[in-house]
Amino acid sequence: MKIVDEERIRVMEGEWSPTDVIRQIVESGTQEDPFYVMDIGEVVARYHRWRELMPRVEPFYAVKCNDEKLLVTTLAALGTGFDCASKAEIELVTSIGVKPDRIIFANPAKMASHIRYSSAAGVNTMTFDSETELLKIKQYMPHAQLVIRIRCDAAEAQCPLGIKFGCDPVSEAPRLLKLAAVLGLEVVGVSFHVGSGARSGGAYARGVRLARALFAAGGHRLALLDLGGGFPGGRGCSLAEVASEINTALETHFPSRSVRVIAEPGRYFAAAAYTLATMVHAKREVTPKEGEDELHTMYFVNDGVYGSFNCVLYDHQVVACELLTPSSEPPQPCSVWGPSCDGLDCILGAARLPALRTGSWLVWRDMGAYTIPVASPFNGFPVPRVRAVIDHKLWSVLKELWPLTEAHFAIGERMTGPQQSPSPSPGTPDPDPALAPAIHHAVFVECALK
Repeated sequence: MKIVDEERIRVMEGEWSPTDVIRQIVESGTQEDPFYVMDIGEVVARYHRWRELMPRVEPFYAVKCNDEKLLVTTLAALGTGFDCASKAEIELVTSIGVKPDRIIFANPAKMASHIRYSSAAGVNTMTFDSETELLKIKQYMPHAQLVIRIRCDAAEAQCPLGIKFGCDPVSEAPRLLKLAAVLGLEVVGVSFHVGSGARSGGAYARGVRLARALFAAGGHRLALLDLGGGFPGGRGCSLAEVASEINTALETHFPSRSVRVIAEPGRYFAAAAYTLATMVHAKREVTPKEGEDELHTMYFVNDGVYGSFNCVLYDHQVVACELLTPSSEPPQPCSVWGPSCDGLDCILGAARLPALRTGSWLVWRDMGAYTIPVASPFNGFPVPRVRAVIDHKLWSVLKELWPLTEAHFAIGERMTGPQQSPSPSPGTPDPDPALAPAIHHAVFVECALK
């Protein structure tokens, strides 16, 4: 497997943090575009935490949350399975050598060509929640191992999913199971999804109980329970409460270890592992309106809602920034805007930050979930690239886990930005220093109109 530069992981020695890495890259003087620092150690720690808290539940990472290849490769090395929702996601996961039995095609409304591809790739386990889907699977992949998806919504969720997927567990599911039997299709399990970024409130326990009723209904040899996603992912979020709820429900309703239990965490693995760095490239001071005392400053940064901060619009994420260089100045009213020419491109409509100069860098944590895969280069602004790092002690262990190899890691090289201008080809004259990227600081000139 050929490893290109952006797929390499920088091995760090001594004391360091993602902010330290960002500072080192910025101080190299070549970085102008936004970029991510990915802490592989955070992913590894969360995997071990999951296995410690829920030993019965196999994690199948939801690729749609963040399909960055290094993250997928790291999770494959740790031994997770994968929840894929399309042909392209199946291609990505199988391209690094993951076996088909570690993949579930967890999209209840699949395109026919994707079903055919799944069959050719040997990915046999897939979900359904309607009569139409059963008829389609009967036509294109009658040997599929089917998992019926029922609806079980959390009272509160960052992104509710029951409005789109999941059949009613009482009125619809029994009828669909009978239809599958008539069609000669094999249903092997039950799945549900409480909603992405759920604040549980008993939703997992309710889903396990509803699934138990379908297991008891008979007609199929059910042996798989899929708990779906919705697990918390940001810093400060604890998995312990949800894990306790799930463990209790499993012991109550599925005490036998003959039933395989999986789940589809996405943001749990991805969110906190990624830290985004953006630069203030322009600012505008707005005259206070009548009755207002404080000046309002608009800061323009090099990433916005058409890039990484699409999570503000589509994932309902509340983002917050920190200054890369601490300031002793008092916070002032401000707003933070993306780089595009669209008025919708507002990241923070009302915030308070110390006065910033152009060239200042802002640090945004918990930016790994539903950001990179849906970012676009709208208006010609680049999608941030990723600089992955790992602690030296962890590297010595992880490099031995397939599909990672020593070629994935870089040791002892100077840390630079992941987005730089390409080197000039031989014979190309040196660029004019006057045209090189520069940090421009505002100069205010007072004048009188006459």
